[in-house]
Amino acid sequence: MVMIVILTALDLEYQAVRGHLTDPRVHRHAAGTLFELGRLAGDGHRVALGLVGKGNHPAAVITERAIAEFSPTALLFVGVAGALWPGIGLGDVVVATHVYAYHGGTSQDDGLKARPRVWEVTHETDQLARHLCRTQSWTRHLPVDAAVPVVRFGPIAAGEVVQDSAISAHAQWVRRTYNDALAIEMESAGVAQAAHHNRSLPMAVVRGISDRADGTKTVTDGLNWQPKAAASAAAFAAALAQELAVEHEHHPGREARDMSQSVRNVARDNARVGVQAGHIQGDVVIGHPPLGRTADPAAQLAELRDRLVRARQAQEVDEDTFTAAEEEIAVAAESLAESTQRGRSKAMIALRKLRGLLAEVAELAAHVSAVIAAVRGVL
Repeated sequence: MVMIVILTALDLEYQAVRGHLTDPRVHRHAAGTLFELGRLAGDGHRVALGLVGKGNHPAAVITERAIAEFSPTALLFVGVAGALWPGIGLGDVVVATHVYAYHGGTSQDDGLKARPRVWEVTHETDQLARHLCRTQSWTRHLPVDAAVPVVRFGPIAAGEVVQDSAISAHAQWVRRTYNDALAIEMESAGVAQAAHHNRSLPMAVVRGISDRADGTKTVTDGLNWQPKAAASAAAFAAALAQELAVEHEHHPGREARDMSQSVRNVARDNARVGVQAGHIQGDVVIGHPPLGRTADPAAQLAELRDRLVRARQAQEVDEDTFTAAEEEIAVAAESLAESTQRGRSKAMIALRKLRGLLAEVAELAAHVSAVIAAVRGVL
């Protein structure tokens, strides 16, 4: 089922998006983060709305949490930003073509040299956003009697400071080094990175211009530009979320298409084709277990503990991961020793956590999967 995640950094941005949802209800993440689940007014597509707070680092954490919790079809980050150039008007909407994490750099005797990270918005998302802009169909989501803002497409710079000067060394460096960026803010780099690490999840950043990042922020805030800009960004985002949902329903993504494709291997000379498969989800065991590998979960856990120790000695696993992994192995072993359904269920939970901890060490993660398969065999 289609699910769109929309995230904001400020409460007023959150409220602007929430106004486009019907029947929102609270969804509590296990770690305490509160999301609201609702449906887009007009078409009923499902949306999970969340607040990430200020800064790229918390934004990345909450975005990752939202992706893991909801497995969304697409992700939107919506809110306000400061304009970097005089020609960009207050209330304009900026849709990111790519996002700069501009604080990466190296400090040398002759100045700070930029070493940014950049995330580009997917082609399909960019095309849908531009189509909305051309047709002006998104404007039906604007508040009644609101002026129709200009929609601009270009880079957005995301750092860790509130920029409110046109003449400070930081401001001059940003404008000189990232002179194609249209707007500046503090969160979208974290959101973009989280989306990138989740198989390049379709992601859009939509920002309403609430100030000029030039020392006049107090004045523009006093003139109520933040809620005006947030409302415009939320209106465009609501329309884009609808388009992304419809696109997913009518034109499944590459992954879905690939899963339906056949796979044919041709063996030549002395080679033989053993297995032909497309995409496989879950644990797969082919033939007999390797020599030295028993199907007894307790014995496999003992072997895993030994391999974990060797991995730490080889510096394949850091100390914190090693300690956390040992704790989960101990929980799994103790739970299995109970020889009860409840104990085996507890062991499975610990093993799933363990697989997540060791995901970056393929050999260990595969061993954990084998233990999980063995435990399933005795459930």
